[in-house]
Amino acid sequence: MKPLGLEQISRLRAATPGCARVCHFNHAGASLPSQGTLDAMLDQLQREAHSGPMEAARHGAQWQEQARQAAARLLNTSPQAIAFASSGSAAWGMAFHALPAWQPGDRILVGRQEWAGNLACMTPAIAAGAQLEVIPCDSQGAVSVQALQSMLDTRVRLIALTWLPANGGLINPAAAIGQLARQWRIPYFIDAAQAVGQLPCDVQALGCDVLKAAGRKYLRGPRGTALLYVRPGFLEQLNPLPRDVLSAPWDGQGFALRNDARRFETSEVSMVLLAGLANALQELEHIGIDAIAQRIQMLSDSVRRGLERLPGVQLRDLGRPGQQSALIAFTLEGWDGLTLKEELARRHINIGANGIHYTPLDMQARGLSDIARIAVSYFNTEEEIERLLQALAELAQAHRP
Repeated sequence: MKPLGLEQISRLRAATPGCARVCHFNHAGASLPSQGTLDAMLDQLQREAHSGPMEAARHGAQWQEQARQAAARLLNTSPQAIAFASSGSAAWGMAFHALPAWQPGDRILVGRQEWAGNLACMTPAIAAGAQLEVIPCDSQGAVSVQALQSMLDTRVRLIALTWLPANGGLINPAAAIGQLARQWRIPYFIDAAQAVGQLPCDVQALGCDVLKAAGRKYLRGPRGTALLYVRPGFLEQLNPLPRDVLSAPWDGQGFALRNDARRFETSEVSMVLLAGLANALQELEHIGIDAIAQRIQMLSDSVRRGLERLPGVQLRDLGRPGQQSALIAFTLEGWDGLTLKEELARRHINIGANGIHYTPLDMQARGLSDIARIAVSYFNTEEEIERLLQALAELAQAHRP
């Protein structure tokens, strides 16, 4: 693996219009697209305007296929196992609601850091009598594989894991959990919204049945796009709604569900957005996910070291030091997360802020009402980090007696 050099970073930044305007540390919310991604979208949009949206669909279908092929390579699977959706939440929800009907006594096991949108999807299952149970954490705050093993029995219908939680640097042991799920033949869903594009994601090694990721985050694709992986051997257990002529085409006798992951797609789709996603995936593939992960780790460590030196700052990350994600959670004395985010935005520095409603089980367990979140990506620079830290130091000083 060849690491990303400063000259390559400079080229990547020059090809990203937003880098000239903002200091962006909100990649976990949505990253900055490249000019190439914008151009791909604009080209498809112009084709639709000049030729008609339906007439331009043939060209758009080429982008769609390129996106599917690139996504399959990224996740180490076949293109037939990839579907596209309008958001990660929509993708995860469609897969969950396609499971067989829930019965009283069924058990759903989740990590304490589970994304609230996924928990909301589980509400009908709980209303039907299923039990939602939280897997205990280990000493680092991660899902405990040992505790999970002690909880498994034949009544467990689903293990759901948010791999990289939204409210801090934790990286949950997704592959180890997958080994248990396979041994017990329990369906295993991974929310990889923050992982795909940040670190290597091999669905074969993870052992998951379903995995979803958002296009707008570390993939640097447009909003309104998401990836859904469904393991081919698991697909037959899923009965999704809604359906149309793409997902359940007429076979001469009736409407039969497709035998690939596109049973989760419909014929109405934005070819403009898929053109952007295809370009973003191809650019990521060209750079190399291993090189991306290495640089992100280096920059994240730099930010954490800098925050530790600032008065009034308290890191709120979980996970093993040196093995944490690019999502850096912290609080600054005298500031709530949202107000801090808004103040930094006035200085043209973007960060994120999360409240209890994003990760309610974990935030309540730790007594946190909100956190500020810095999320770095591979094309951030040390100079940007220094600018961010200086701004935080000034804001901390402003609230000191």
